[in-house]
Amino acid sequence: MNAPDTFAPAPVATRASQLRDMLRSPQLEFLMEAHNGLSARIVREAGFKGIWASGLAISAQFGVRDNNEASWTQVVDNLEFMADASQLPILLDGDTGYGNFNNMRRLVRKLEQRGVAGVCIEDKVFPKTNSFIGGERQPLAEIDEFCGKIKAGKDSQADDDFSIVARVEALIAGWGMEEALRRAEAYRQAGADAILIHSKLSRADEIVQFAREWDRRCPLVIVPTKYYSTPTDVFRDAGISVAIWANHLIRSATSAMQAVAAEIHRSETLVNVEDRIATVDEIFRLQDTAEYSEAEDRYLSAANAPRSAIVLAASRGKNLESVTTDRPKVMLPVAGKPLLRWLVDGFKKQNVNDITVVGGYRADAIDTAGITLAINERHAETGELASLARVANAFAHDTVVSYGDLLFRSYIVRDLVESEADFTVAVDSTAATTANAANASVRDFAYCSAGDDRGLFGQRVLLETISANAAHFGRAPNGRWIGLLGVRGDDARARLLRVFAALQARADFDRLGMPDLINALAADGASIEVQYVHGHWRGVNDMDEFRHAADFAHGQTPLGGAATETPHD
Repeated sequence: MNAPDTFAPAPVATRASQLRDMLRSPQLEFLMEAHNGLSARIVREAGFKGIWASGLAISAQFGVRDNNEASWTQVVDNLEFMADASQLPILLDGDTGYGNFNNMRRLVRKLEQRGVAGVCIEDKVFPKTNSFIGGERQPLAEIDEFCGKIKAGKDSQADDDFSIVARVEALIAGWGMEEALRRAEAYRQAGADAILIHSKLSRADEIVQFAREWDRRCPLVIVPTKYYSTPTDVFRDAGISVAIWANHLIRSATSAMQAVAAEIHRSETLVNVEDRIATVDEIFRLQDTAEYSEAEDRYLSAANAPRSAIVLAASRGKNLESVTTDRPKVMLPVAGKPLLRWLVDGFKKQNVNDITVVGGYRADAIDTAGITLAINERHAETGELASLARVANAFAHDTVVSYGDLLFRSYIVRDLVESEADFTVAVDSTAATTANAANASVRDFAYCSAGDDRGLFGQRVLLETISANAAHFGRAPNGRWIGLLGVRGDDARARLLRVFAALQARADFDRLGMPDLINALAADGASIEVQYVHGHWRGVNDMDEFRHAADFAHGQTPLGGAATETPHD
């Protein structure tokens, strides 16, 4: 019985083999200059098949001259970013190889380690100067010495497809066509994979003559910077293998930056340039920010996963009218900064960075630094759930819902976000929270499956209900909900939104508050875990609490001191 046919997958072309294919292609191919990771990605998106890592451009983006002022190690480090950003084959403009044959050997090994496909070296003396700066006065390397450098590079490469291109500077230096051809042939015999013939004339006559006499002995590369007006078909007809557009991205970027900088300096405003330049979102796209966000979802542990907070802060503040004429309660100053800033800082300390605040009364006075602001326009006649309805789409990640007038020790939010339960509420179990049940302003009494005995750590306690009645079950409550609800996981978010939608269908929805949502979740069968606290928080509901809030913020009240009235939206 014959064995079944097996088919091995086609090998993936390496970047070195891609460059070699371009050099050997029967068609004219093109390399585009790039000088950093961003420009390399732009070259790829434009459709080019390969990159010319220009020595002039890389030096310029470093802010130094093109005469080996940037070290080869700095250049190689820069190339690594370009290779990673583009995944294209890169031919490095390697100047003279940055030294003698030994430098060349080390350069080739390091380029291969960085995924660079090839290097072009020129037959001048190290350190070199750009060919268009006094080219005729620049000395050329001895042919034998340069051939030794080519051989050293070829002997050092680990990948047979890595390419070494020998750049002939004889025409630039005024040595004539015969010398150019003599050098090119010597370099070919030394092992060069291609010859780059360079010219500073504004016409392509020298290049065409060289190509005709060269007669395709090996691939020929050109850089039409000076003779840019020559029709490209002339290069095709001459048998050129690769044309390099050598410095046009760095030059165009320079023109744009000069114009924008001058305009901003002149006008002292951004309004004249903002619509004429790339958006910040476009920069994010080129940086592949979307891929990072996807990777976050795949790889980050739960402790580092994205977290969000929703702060309900639409009210002016009953009993605070004398200090909220021009601002909402959430912007009252406490110990040198607004109450909202204490909340935002407390959340960010626990890696809760995506914070949405629902404002209402004097929302125009809310400082939006570090937050997203939504507005409940009907705040005067609606309750907390009407505010929450404005941002139901904010439940994209694990989320904490908070009243807007809270001060708390940071561990309370830490324990809330680290809880593995679908839903978690913070309940204050201090005796003072239930001692004055006759006070009509006290609400949100929490009835739980067990009390807080302060000793049984790890005991799972579930919330049964939140009630304004201190004797709801004919027994004392186990504490008071302080105004923090944690929601964790996709299933919990889906359940919350489903239960919330059912509440929205009720005729009395506009009067409902957060306790109604929590009770509805419990009635739906959700397990709502209780995190007991023993003081360590304060609400700001009246002038007395406002006056004492600074003491709490400064940490001057005893740890475990009793909370005052329950905060609410």
